[in-house]
Amino acid sequence: MVRRTKKTKKIILDTNFLMIPATLGVDIFREINRICQFNYEICILDKSIEELSKIIEKAKGKEKRAAKTALALIKKKNIKIIKTHEKKLDVDSILLKKAKKDAIIATQDIELKEGLKKIKAKHITLRQKKYLMLSE
Repeated sequence: MVRRTKKTKKIILDTNFLMIPATLGVDIFREINRICQFNYEICILDKSIEELSKIIEKAKGKEKRAAKTALALIKKKNIKIIKTHEKKLDVDSILLKKAKKDAIIATQDIELKEGLKKIKAKHITLRQKKYLMLSE
């Protein structure tokens, strides 16, 4: 008898979402585990890492520390980095494209959330600055 394992869903974290632990003190990884009762793999786009690096270069204070913390979390949590080949597309456009292919996007970006709602894509957002919610 062949056992079929359920397909692993990709959860792709947006740049701003990875900064939540440092800015609001929310353990996004524990929260994702709480709300996702299925097999998943947490990922990030290589372009989001580039965005974090730019924030570290240009920002000061809290935002700079949050970006540094985000980069440290990527290494510590061994988050899979998705290589992007779309040179002309911005991060949000690539995330929408990935959402159409059944990825779950974790974001706080208002415009991106609206785009995800339009295509009826699953996404994860922060509610009341303390817990995560999976929306469809």
